[in-house]
Amino acid sequence: MHGMLYRYGMILLSLFILGSCSATKSEGKLKKVGLLVPETISDQVWGTKGYKGILKIQSNLHVDVYYKEGMNSEAAVDRAVKELQQKGVNLIFGHGSEYADYFNDISNKYPQIHFVSFNGDAKNPNTTSLSFKAYAMGFFGGMVAAHMSKAKKVGVLAAYEWQPEVEGFYQGALAENKNTKVTINYVGNWDDENKAVQLVDHMMNEGVDVIYPAGDGFNVPVIERVKDRGLYVIGFVSDQSDLGETTVLASTVQQVDKLYVKVADQFNQGKLKSGNLSFDFQDGVMSMGKYSPLVDKEFIRKMNHQITVYTKTGKLP
Repeated sequence: MHGMLYRYGMILLSLFILGSCSATKSEGKLKKVGLLVPETISDQVWGTKGYKGILKIQSNLHVDVYYKEGMNSEAAVDRAVKELQQKGVNLIFGHGSEYADYFNDISNKYPQIHFVSFNGDAKNPNTTSLSFKAYAMGFFGGMVAAHMSKAKKVGVLAAYEWQPEVEGFYQGALAENKNTKVTINYVGNWDDENKAVQLVDHMMNEGVDVIYPAGDGFNVPVIERVKDRGLYVIGFVSDQSDLGETTVLASTVQQVDKLYVKVADQFNQGKLKSGNLSFDFQDGVMSMGKYSPLVDKEFIRKMNHQITVYTKTGKLP
């Protein structure tokens, strides 16, 4: 999509670090931070989340941060890492699942850098892969969809079958109303907007009136398409209420920016574990976004209660 964007950005450290800040750069292990994104930081969903994450690291931990876009091959990643190493970066986030393999291959060459990826399998001592336990997130999204569906037909449009939020959405919809019919379609790609829009058209033609577009690359055009038809969606990854509060009933939010800060802070303290780590509502990095004014207050109270129960006990309704 935006692979041709090889912009190299440096976000400069603010000159005014307040005296009251507890963390300063000299106290911990963290020197400088790099971010690699496969496409662009301005996609409004996943890439933007990563960018906000390193901005938060910059303001919370007072370190220089760099980002590089269009990092979609191992050769490009290796070149970028070499460059970032020369700038003194010792923590690099690869913002996607593809980076786990890239980092497994190259991390031995850079023992002084710690490499962090998403949804992959990190195999070396200086690599970590982060994932969101997305089942519960999907479950709560499914509850809202089933509650609000007039036709009792809801749909999930995901990128891949392995996404736990798909099964979560299905079970959540049935838990809310066992007479709900759930349609599931897969795009087979994070970024194939054309195929996603075709699939969502088909769903809507079949009478589905609430859709969960669970793929950050095609998510925004799908929401725009559903909005044109006057139907409803559950937002994904970001709080997408700004795309239309009478279209977006609620959003299942992954607070990637908070997770970035948590991970950078752990690294700074010498406590970041290698291997695969997963995070959920209990870790304060997942939530439900703003509810549409169309959703009744009583149901929202019920949802808030169920999420509190899940956060405390790990039990879903």
